[in-house]
Amino acid sequence: MTVTPSQPPRTEGTASVPPARPAQRSDDSAVPRPAVPAPWPQEACAPPCAPTSPPDGTRHSAQPSHPPARPAPHTRGTHHTAHTAHTAHTEHTEHTEHTNGTNGTNGTDATDATGKRPPELPAASRRFLARAALVTASLSVAGALLGLVRDQALARLFGAGSDTDAFLVAWTVPEFAATLLIEDGLAFALVPAFSVALARRARGGPGDPVRALVAGTLPRLALAFVAAGGLIMLAAPYLVRALAPGLPDPGLAVDCTRLTATSVLSFGLAGYCSAALRAHRRFLAPAAIYVAYNIGIVGGMFLLGGRWGVRSAAMGVAVGGCLMLAVQLPSLLKELRRRSPRELGERPARERPVGLALIATVLLFALCRQSQVLIERFLGSQLPSGAISHLNYAQKVAQMPMVLSLMLCTVTFPVVARALADGDTERARDRVERDLALAAWVVLLGAATVVACAPQIVELLFQRGEFTASDTEATAGVMRVYAVGLLGHTLVGVLVRSYFSAARPSWYPVGAMAVGVLATSWIGALTVGPWGVLGITAANAAGISATAVLLLAGMRTRSVPIRVRPVLRELSRPLGAALVAGAAGVFAAARFPQPLPGLAVGGATVTVVFVLAGWALGAQGIAPALRSVSPATRRHAHGRNR
Repeated sequence: MTVTPSQPPRTEGTASVPPARPAQRSDDSAVPRPAVPAPWPQEACAPPCAPTSPPDGTRHSAQPSHPPARPAPHTRGTHHTAHTAHTAHTEHTEHTEHTNGTNGTNGTDATDATGKRPPELPAASRRFLARAALVTASLSVAGALLGLVRDQALARLFGAGSDTDAFLVAWTVPEFAATLLIEDGLAFALVPAFSVALARRARGGPGDPVRALVAGTLPRLALAFVAAGGLIMLAAPYLVRALAPGLPDPGLAVDCTRLTATSVLSFGLAGYCSAALRAHRRFLAPAAIYVAYNIGIVGGMFLLGGRWGVRSAAMGVAVGGCLMLAVQLPSLLKELRRRSPRELGERPARERPVGLALIATVLLFALCRQSQVLIERFLGSQLPSGAISHLNYAQKVAQMPMVLSLMLCTVTFPVVARALADGDTERARDRVERDLALAAWVVLLGAATVVACAPQIVELLFQRGEFTASDTEATAGVMRVYAVGLLGHTLVGVLVRSYFSAARPSWYPVGAMAVGVLATSWIGALTVGPWGVLGITAANAAGISATAVLLLAGMRTRSVPIRVRPVLRELSRPLGAALVAGAAGVFAAARFPQPLPGLAVGGATVTVVFVLAGWALGAQGIAPALRSVSPATRRHAHGRNR
């Protein structure tokens, strides 16, 4: 562990900083933290740590007034291994998430609630977050593009009729499995659990808490996945009847549902691997899972579509789920072999399993959130054929800005969980506020583009083969209404991670999501008659927005205590810019009869107007938010590049 000697007081603006305590990190903040954080992953290690500069960016004296402190002797069971000592300082820079002295809600060098200026995010940490975000973004975009290819192939081969509706009812199973087991459910419980185990491993002790956690949780969860998948196969006829009672061919939907039920096991194991790897700061393999998944589906449709019809897409889901597991398993096995109890010379640790209450709360939240899709398809099954398909295509395209906006949270969720595991609430709060600022900017720019260019986007992507011009018009209308709720979807995705990042059960998010589901149900039932599919989409937007408001209101006392009023003030600025930019984009895109030039001009207009309007409204939160995941613009005096 790197230690620094006691130093004379230094000044930071007008505030005097007291001398550092012995054996404390030179970059330590005002918030107390455990003496030893967990080690970095191998590829994230910087070279052997040089002395770092103080948080205010000033240089250490070339001739220190005190001799350097001698490192404490190594004692088995209380200190790190040689590799851990080598990486301890770099890990500390990663879980202390601050950016260039800003607070995330404005663009100035601000102070926190205690009047102290937050320390800078070290250059090594910014570089790591930048690389992790770039890898995640690149592979997520590739997976999303392959998802569009998948939807294009589905539209081209099977159109937007009763066969496609039958498959999309069966598609409910992998959609729920992805939400519950990969994205919003199991990860909320496992990432914090692995973060705590990694922190305990770093502090030393008998055995390996990480491997003990795997041994205590994975077998039980695998049995639960097998049981759930088998139950869905047996109950497929009743499930289809409950989900879409108005389907003209329920037998086809039953066959597809039984094939897609295999995704419960494959997605569950893939989600377990993703959570464990992200907690270890490994993002490459988890980010690639949807690339592998969509390759399986597209390959299944083209290879088997002529013989099996739309059942080939369901078979592709089964194959794609296995590929999701295959791309991650080697990386996880490599991590688990790094430190075995035999290498430590101690008995294996007995890690406390993840609590049932925690798993119940995260799964119930994810179930409530995904049930909005059930409501849409239940109401859509009562409309003419193709309504469910129009909802599906519109949702897949309109969600892309939300997916892009939540990429950062995928990288920073383990950071927030680790900060809370170390008792560092201030840094967790700062990280969440930055995530909210950046996610809002990204999703609102995307929502304005969707509103402006929806007809052009749908025509370019889908209007070919069995997908007609009338399908394009209906899908574009749904996309525009769906875009209204994108900010609510994004805020829910960011905020709910904060509620579960402390590895404790919380029933408040479940209640907030239940209120949103009830609002979706009531509004949808009232509007589906007069407005049809547009009424269903408007109900979705209203319900998720209500949940976002409730989650934001409960943050101060039930989760990471963010500063709600400054956050709302900052969010209002890009929201105003998006309204102006969307209106300008609609006008510009409509000037061109062809879809490609209309999309190009409309998208460019939205971007320019959005940036200018945001600047005019005084929105400054994007700059510090971007700096939090960008390479260092300023380096510490003694910082070293990798």
